[in-house]
Amino acid sequence: MSIILDPAPDFTAAAAIGPSPGEVREVALGDYAGRWLVLVFYPRDFTPVCPTELLELSRRARELSELRAEVLAVSVDDVETHQRWIREVLGPIAFPLAADPAGAMSRAYGAFLERAGVAARATFLVDPEGIVQYAAFHNLEVGRSPSEILRVLEALRTRERVPAEWRRGEPTLGR
Repeated sequence: MSIILDPAPDFTAAAAIGPSPGEVREVALGDYAGRWLVLVFYPRDFTPVCPTELLELSRRARELSELRAEVLAVSVDDVETHQRWIREVLGPIAFPLAADPAGAMSRAYGAFLERAGVAARATFLVDPEGIVQYAAFHNLEVGRSPSEILRVLEALRTRERVPAEWRRGEPTLGR
């Protein structure tokens, strides 16, 4: 099931706020209206691959912000586990970690792996109007590339056709 070019499924979730793991707030799709949302689902806290992705996305937060994009990471862990993971492993992180313990949000985006009982390693780019413009899924053992997320986001922002391996500053294929 593809949701590309469809309105992003609405959500509301409790989230641990990165810089201070003691803070919890509710996040909703509407919070990102008018900006790009980089929505990253990941299997679980305290796993070996997930921190490599999330810490790299956090390091690249300024680049994403310059593109009017914000990151929201989501797993099936509860908010208390997110807080502990930030405190004990991740340290300060530039975006919220949303809790989806029942898997409702993951299922709405087609990212829940029923047999494994966790979210897939899935990435969605939601445009400022709330439309899903990109979706990518990775094997649970293979981390995603923040560089590729940035490249695709830059390409989508041109609103033009772009060739394979296109990079910012290179010619597009036009409309």
